[in-house]
Amino acid sequence: MALAAAVAAVGACASPLTVPAGPQAADPVCAEVLQALPGELAGGEERSIASQSIAGWGDPAITLRCGVDVPGPSTERCITVESGDSSVDWLALESDDAMVPDHARRENGSWTFVTYGRVPAVEVVVPTERGGDQPTAVLVDLARAVERTTAERACIGLEDL
Repeated sequence: MALAAAVAAVGACASPLTVPAGPQAADPVCAEVLQALPGELAGGEERSIASQSIAGWGDPAITLRCGVDVPGPSTERCITVESGDSSVDWLALESDDAMVPDHARRENGSWTFVTYGRVPAVEVVVPTERGGDQPTAVLVDLARAVERTTAERACIGLEDL
């Protein structure tokens, strides 16, 4: 019991995450998204943050930024994540992809997911060591919150052309 209290105390003293805010971080919808986020994600507790419209969980942190630049049409892999009656399209970027921002590049690799067709856009970075074989699993847990953004477009595949 004392060990658990000590671990909790050390976690509470962890430095805040310093991830740059997106250019549209002040969009009021971002506040709605952040309020709807889970307190725990992929076994990691919510972390304190030092930027507007940012959330993070665990260590190394899975991070979410609301208000990033909305991606235009893309040839990147686009996936649809469904959770209950929620459905969100995401561009799935590997750590060496040119679209991945510098802050999301990790020494051990990561996956970066950016909502496709939603305003404001949301970015989620999942470090390889936290995502395991299923880095998209966290997107299922975030779907209800992210769905508060407005869908203007959807992923299409070759069969849709």
